[in-house]
Amino acid sequence: MSNSPLKIVVVGHVDHGKSTLVGRVLHETGALPEGKVEALREVCDKRGMPFEWAFVMDALQAERDQGITIDTSQLYFHTGERPVLIIDAPGHKEFLKNMITGAASAEAAVLVIDAHEGVQEQSRRHGYLLHLLGLTQIAVAVNKMDLVNWDEARFREVEAEIRAYLAGIGVTPTHVIPVSARSGEFVREKGQAAWYKGPTVIEALNGFNGAAPATDQALRLPVQDVYKFDQRRIVAGRIESGRLKVGDRLVFSPSGKSARVATIEDWAGEHVTTVASAAGRSVGFTLDEPIFVERGQVAHLADNSPVLAHEIRARVFWLGREPLVKGDRLKLKLATAEYAVEVSAVERVVDVADLASHEAEVVQKNAVAEVVLRSRAAIAFDAFGANARLGRFVLVHGFDIVGGGIIAEAAAASRNIYAVDHKVTVDTRAVANGHKGGVVWLTGLSGAGKSTIAMELERRLFQKGWQASVLDGDNVRHGLCSDLGFSPDDRAENIRRVGEVAHLMAKAGLLVVTAFISPYRADRDRVRAIDPDAFHEVYVATDLNECERRDPKGLYKKARKGEIPEFTGISAPYEPPAEPELHLDTTGKSIDESVAELVAYIEARFGNLALVQASA
Repeated sequence: MSNSPLKIVVVGHVDHGKSTLVGRVLHETGALPEGKVEALREVCDKRGMPFEWAFVMDALQAERDQGITIDTSQLYFHTGERPVLIIDAPGHKEFLKNMITGAASAEAAVLVIDAHEGVQEQSRRHGYLLHLLGLTQIAVAVNKMDLVNWDEARFREVEAEIRAYLAGIGVTPTHVIPVSARSGEFVREKGQAAWYKGPTVIEALNGFNGAAPATDQALRLPVQDVYKFDQRRIVAGRIESGRLKVGDRLVFSPSGKSARVATIEDWAGEHVTTVASAAGRSVGFTLDEPIFVERGQVAHLADNSPVLAHEIRARVFWLGREPLVKGDRLKLKLATAEYAVEVSAVERVVDVADLASHEAEVVQKNAVAEVVLRSRAAIAFDAFGANARLGRFVLVHGFDIVGGGIIAEAAAASRNIYAVDHKVTVDTRAVANGHKGGVVWLTGLSGAGKSTIAMELERRLFQKGWQASVLDGDNVRHGLCSDLGFSPDDRAENIRRVGEVAHLMAKAGLLVVTAFISPYRADRDRVRAIDPDAFHEVYVATDLNECERRDPKGLYKKARKGEIPEFTGISAPYEPPAEPELHLDTTGKSIDESVAELVAYIEARFGNLALVQASA
């Protein structure tokens, strides 16, 4: 049996005794610190309340006062046969968010049901939620059997009801166990119910199967961040599954960039060389090529990639105060990645009380729904059944978690889309045009002169016989990006679209001049990463005071009055290029002088065809 602890979640309707059961299990297995029970009894005596085993887990003061569990507690213990990490999750409807936090990492579950009250609405919700989270190993503890005098008929009635419900969601409970958590009967030792021949709770825990080793699954390493030390760029992240070794050729999804692992900068010690690492380890590694990598990308091997899709079909447990409806925009967090998503369809809403499903356009709080979520950026994921580590997500609105769920499949996967090779090469086009294609990216504040310079540059290059074209920030927002606003997410998507179009035009042999504020350095770096050799960043360096003095469109005046939100330089940031290919200082220069400097740069970088002609 594995030495890794089995992660088990214990759930149930409020007051059905799940925390009492957990407290009793800890006591029976000798997991409680010496004197813990006595200390709790003393606290209860001082408060004039009877001792409850639940108080072992209910660590928060508010829980002792209210008598309900409002947090998720975790504790290790050993059954005598295996280590267990048991999670006590709250059962009250208002605290389902916390329950999801606890249940999301579990490998198996114990569902607690009161023998007297029977299966309640919350019991059904918890049962379906465990199924939603992909848990199939579920033992049912029918608690408080002492209150019904260990009546076998009542036990069989509750057992039949919960088995029928779980069967309807495709789950067969491993065991249904009669229990009295207060007295300890059938927790570790057998009790007075001679008619029950099955295992105790502890024996049932020993019978659960641990999850398949993560090291045996495909490599999945979500990038946490990229750090620069001396001359090294260290990509850092946690290996969620699979193995990593020096020499592996990694692909980073969804960008598709690829490079080999040069070194693994593990936490092994100053004089220890690490050549391999495996699931569960946090590592840093360097690459043999300076490709663009950023937080949220998933590193994997080329022969076993995650799914890439803009639309996913998911099962969501909705926790938001406001109903979920088609068109809602949310943030989806998957591993280290964050995606701006829109609800493109609500396909089915499930009534967890009786599992009846129906078509609906609104998902109310605490409801389960099958929905389609659409992202502007491609999402890299695994279906939950294939690899749970990249198949679970949470939904966030503002700063609040409003839902959790699992990915069932791609609504429109892009795995079957392949690049088509052109018959006319880039070099052939360059020879025919008399210059190389490329992207000259003008960035700077509003009023810096980007558009004016770009349009004059296009005219002069055309007069010289160049195939040149301008993509201007205002112009593309009338068509290609007319659906976007000026929030950080929309600005990023605006630049992404323009960057893709610009590079397609550059591959067709055009010299593409773009004139965009493009305020965020990371967005410009993403455009560069599409084809680093073709991308030339030009910083039109006009300071804010000069831009505001010019103010050709009167935008700065409106921004100062608060009439234009998210205005770059005033109410939104601008991040200047760190190392642009050309620093174009327009201070004290005419348009002609600035354009002349830019033309000279372009002719030197894109007009020298000696090397191209020699290889053609």
